[in-house]
Amino acid sequence: MSKNLVIVESPAKAKKINQFLGKDYCVMASVGHVRDLPAKKLGVDVEKGFEPDYVATTRGKKVLKELKAEAKKCENVYLAPDPDREGEAIAWHLYEALKKTVPEENFFRVTYNEITKPAILAAFEQPEKIDMDRVNAQQARRILDRLVGFQGSPVVRKQIRGAQSVGRVQTVALRLVVERENEITGFEPETYFTVGAQVRKQEAPLDPFTVKLARINNEPVGIKDRKLLPGAVKTMEQLDGIRQELENSPLKVSDVVTKEVTRRARPPFITSTLQQSASGSCGFAPARTMGIAQKLYESGLITYMRTDSFNIAKSAQDECRAFVTENYGSEYLPEKPNFYKSKGAAQEAHEAIRPTDVTIEPGREGVKLDGAEQKLYKLIWERFVASQMVPARIARRTVEVEAGSENTYLFRATASEIAFPGYMKASGIEAAADKPKEGEDNETETIPPLAKDENLDVLDWLSEQKETKPVARYTEASLIRALEENGVGRPSTYAAIMSKLDEREYVIKDKRSLIPTDLGKELVTLVLRTEQKLKSDNKVDLFEVHFTADMETKLDEVEEGKIEWTAMMREFYPSLLEWIEHAKETAEPAFVAQCFEALANVSEWAPAVKSGRRTYDDHKTFEDLQEKVGEGELLSKRQGEMLHKMCCRYIKQVPAALAAELELVEPEAVRGDTPRKLQILANVKFEEPRSVGKRTYDDKKFVGSLADQITMGKRLSERQVAYLDTLLTKYSDQLENFEAIKAEFKLDEKKEVEADPTTAPVIALMQHITEWAEPTMRGKREFNDKTFFDSISTQFKGKGALSDRQLAALKKMAARYADQIPNYQDAMDQYGLPAPRKPKPKKEETPASE
Repeated sequence: MSKNLVIVESPAKAKKINQFLGKDYCVMASVGHVRDLPAKKLGVDVEKGFEPDYVATTRGKKVLKELKAEAKKCENVYLAPDPDREGEAIAWHLYEALKKTVPEENFFRVTYNEITKPAILAAFEQPEKIDMDRVNAQQARRILDRLVGFQGSPVVRKQIRGAQSVGRVQTVALRLVVERENEITGFEPETYFTVGAQVRKQEAPLDPFTVKLARINNEPVGIKDRKLLPGAVKTMEQLDGIRQELENSPLKVSDVVTKEVTRRARPPFITSTLQQSASGSCGFAPARTMGIAQKLYESGLITYMRTDSFNIAKSAQDECRAFVTENYGSEYLPEKPNFYKSKGAAQEAHEAIRPTDVTIEPGREGVKLDGAEQKLYKLIWERFVASQMVPARIARRTVEVEAGSENTYLFRATASEIAFPGYMKASGIEAAADKPKEGEDNETETIPPLAKDENLDVLDWLSEQKETKPVARYTEASLIRALEENGVGRPSTYAAIMSKLDEREYVIKDKRSLIPTDLGKELVTLVLRTEQKLKSDNKVDLFEVHFTADMETKLDEVEEGKIEWTAMMREFYPSLLEWIEHAKETAEPAFVAQCFEALANVSEWAPAVKSGRRTYDDHKTFEDLQEKVGEGELLSKRQGEMLHKMCCRYIKQVPAALAAELELVEPEAVRGDTPRKLQILANVKFEEPRSVGKRTYDDKKFVGSLADQITMGKRLSERQVAYLDTLLTKYSDQLENFEAIKAEFKLDEKKEVEADPTTAPVIALMQHITEWAEPTMRGKREFNDKTFFDSISTQFKGKGALSDRQLAALKKMAARYADQIPNYQDAMDQYGLPAPRKPKPKKEETPASE
């Protein structure tokens, strides 16, 4: 029987650590959190100091039962989840759940930054107690996010159709994406011309090289920060004038400047920089990067991958210095170890991400890694080794050439060569980060030996018309960089934030660029509108970047023991309530009163119409809204709009003066061909209703609903008409003489929707799926992947395109079946697919006897 129970988070980690500790230890996995706030209620008692109501998770119940059974056999319990806030909280929840099984004094907290035998044994020699300041920081973050999600999200869902939630950090990230998109949309490009020349010496060597115009009469040309510089060549007339003057003007070298530039290695990776670099170098999404890093960590190859500290253990630094001396030579080793200063909030007890053994070089035989793991390990290894080496020295030579008679034109060419590679000996990829920025001089490959006042021959004058370009859209990597620079979020949250924006369908990915959907834009519009109201009342905005960053700083102060977490919550909570109150958009009471006055004149109401389970009755709706207002309730903006539309429907019974005051407009008449289309579909046998996500698609019910609207005299929307046309095509095999119907309604002439080029390939890839997940029920709704895919495929075949939201949902589903899709890893980068996700349970074959 084992004397000691050790609890880690992951089964893979448990197996490896058990090998190090031996038979006196039983190592088990909690598989993440075992307790959390309840899923279907707030679970926070605001009146009792924000007291949380923790319950065992569905998976946690089973895990805790197994852990309690084992704990009863053991003397000591070692809590060994990850060394960060989340890991500390998991350790505390385990302690709270098991403290009645084992004496409290026999619980110990163990932390380590790498899963190697020396590190694990050292950690168990010096066990500690749970850090309650760190636990409280995690509790505060969890409760903050729960309050925002549970109390703020319903406000958003009520006002924006399709919106699912707001999030303390998620919404700020979305705001950055939308604001960048607005900047791009509003950008007005300016035309300009570049001028250059292909030249050569008048004596050997006669190899040609290129010079580019940098100044005219000492005014800089070109662009900087996407704006034209004062001397920029803006028109063809200017360009022609310059050409004429230059063609008759000799070119003479006015200066040759040579200087040596020192370039220092970057620090070793932290979580955010690893995600950014892996995106740029390997094309990995942040979630995929963290998944691969988790495997490398659990395999004992790298240190813990969720960190914001550049700190390196002295032992690791000494080992790296010895490796550099042996493999590259003493000239590559700095006299003193390189030190990189972390940000103020970083935990110096943590380390940067580094290989646990620097002698295990990328590609080494005996180390079993797949292609993606090999790429990421190489990236981490090279960055770490380079960070402990001397700077590179770059010899940079710049030649300036003058020409012109009436005006002075200064041309420039720059070439660089490595005088001493320094850290680049280990990490050549660093050079890629030093490409010239927009508007800077581009370097030429080589420049021959030149002397001041030397004349040059012109082989060809060069010019090119260009336009200024807007700032690029955010990628996941650059958005993470922006969040980090603004102090929003923390290393452990970035990958989850990116995934959440995708899952909520607030953004879509085009290659690597993040594009906000209409839903995402609408949500941010609400946020900005609320911000203006708050500012007018001298209140702070919950989703303003600086406010969110300030909350992160306060969470750090909780972790450092500087402030109580409940005090922080008391300071935050009023801001949430103020945001909710200001975000609620209500109809103007005076406007509502006028609508009621108008409808009070109606004597002939449209008959009630029953559609499915709902009954549409204008008169009853009018009376219900009157009753609400009479009880002191304000109508929402959407209810006010509905009331105004009702007034428009009864405009003929409203006094002319009041109709004019309310700007009532008689609704457009029902399109003449709509009843005919409905008549054609009247005898069609429709498909069975199908559930996709949270929605149920029922063609029969939809057509019936349209018929009810026509009965009430309502004109169908453009989208309703478009889908009605789609149904005619969908059920064409049941319609007699469909070619005539198609010609009658000009179905062939409907405007074609431009299809995303990745749609067809993704649908083709998913044809390989043979085992689909079992349909699941959530409440009264069925979620069936196979039905959804068949529906999407049929729609794409008929319309030739899918909506942005449909395509995003399709790609998300593909990730769950990655194991059945050939070459999924390659398809991820090619078609913008998410990282593989845990598949749903697959359908089981029913035995013949059943």
